[in-house]
Amino acid sequence: MDLEGYTLRWFDHWLKGAGNGIMKEPPVRLFVMGANRWRDEQEWPIASTRFTKFYLHSKGRANSFYGDGSLSTSSAAEEPPDRYTYDPAQPTPFITEPTFAQLGGPDDYRPVERRDDVLVYTSEPVTEDTEVCGPVKVQLHAASSARDTDFMAKLLDVWPNGFAQRLTDGMVRARFREGMERPSLIEPGRIYAYNIDAWNTCQVFLKGHRIRLEIASSAFPKYDRNPNTGEDLGKTTRMQTAGQTVYHDAGRPSHVVLPVVPR
Repeated sequence: MDLEGYTLRWFDHWLKGAGNGIMKEPPVRLFVMGANRWRDEQEWPIASTRFTKFYLHSKGRANSFYGDGSLSTSSAAEEPPDRYTYDPAQPTPFITEPTFAQLGGPDDYRPVERRDDVLVYTSEPVTEDTEVCGPVKVQLHAASSARDTDFMAKLLDVWPNGFAQRLTDGMVRARFREGMERPSLIEPGRIYAYNIDAWNTCQVFLKGHRIRLEIASSAFPKYDRNPNTGEDLGKTTRMQTAGQTVYHDAGRPSHVVLPVVPR
């Protein structure tokens, strides 16, 4: 895509009165990964989108990709929670070049998923090409031994050869769970429902690929580490470990909402 040329046409229309027809074109232009093509739409999210809940499941050992975590549209059942320890002195890494942007790319997260402080939930292979295009939201029911901590969610496309391609991710800081304007520390051991905005993606999960969700408590250096102490941020170097518990049962159905676009 000639992005500079596209921008120039927009400025020519508004600043020079050029009749180049840019305002008659569809207002949304998407690049569909997996299919590897551009597509124009009239709205965002796409009108035909089916926002579909994929629930977290396990027998209590979703730690790392060697664990028993799974992801499906089946409703949460009576299942034991998953537990891990978050140590800010040894944060879960986010794969990126050390730049000011720290955006990362479609990197292979299998090395990161070997860690026990990463919960991994993976679907069965999709039986047909499945387009996920739009905002990705996660609701996580979790408790912590700390007075403040973080929870990260990452969506990945797992190829038949095992390549775990990062698509998009997001996080919530516990003290800001109700918004930046209403910070409040959490009660250790209490279960809270955390809403995580994992931003947007547009990916076709090709037949035979799997959908994966990672849950962790750090993604360093993309996000600063939470020291778990509840003290004023940026004003202390003291850190402590936090015991994290993620629930996924009928009363606390942790899930990710995926914007599935019908074929």
